[in-house]
Amino acid sequence: MKPIGHWLNRTDHALTTYMDAMLAEFGLTRIAWQVLNVVKDDPAATDTKVLTVLAANADAGCLTAAVETVLTDGWVARPEPGRLTLTEDGRARLARVAERVHAFRELSTAGISRDEYRIAVSVLERMTRNLEGAAEQPAR
Repeated sequence: MKPIGHWLNRTDHALTTYMDAMLAEFGLTRIAWQVLNVVKDDPAATDTKVLTVLAANADAGCLTAAVETVLTDGWVARPEPGRLTLTEDGRARLARVAERVHAFRELSTAGISRDEYRIAVSVLERMTRNLEGAAEQPAR
C-alpha cells in the first residue's frame, strides 16, 4: 500500500487537472473558481480576505494573479480600493459553473458513501491539526 502522502499528492493533482480542464471553457482555473467563491460568500470581501482564506491552496502570487484574472474577465469588480464584489454577469456565470462543479463532485465521489467521505475528511483534518500543532513546538 502506498503511503498517504502519495495519495494526497495524486488526488490533489487529479482534482486540479480535471477542474482546470472543466473550467477552461469559462476562462477559469480551480484557484480562480475558489477566489470567486470567497467573494460570493462575503459581500465585504477584500484582497486580504482572499489571500488569507485561500493561503493553504496557493501562494500569494498565484492568488493575486487569479484575482486579476477574474477582475479582467468581468467576474468581479472593485467597488472601492481593496474590495471585491461579484458583478451581476459574474454571479450569473458562476451559477452556470456551479452546475458543472456539482457534476464534478458527483464523479469524484462515485462509489464513496457519505460516511466514508466524512470519515476521510475527518481523518485528514486531524492529521493536519496534529502536524500543524507539532510544527509550533520545538523538536524532541
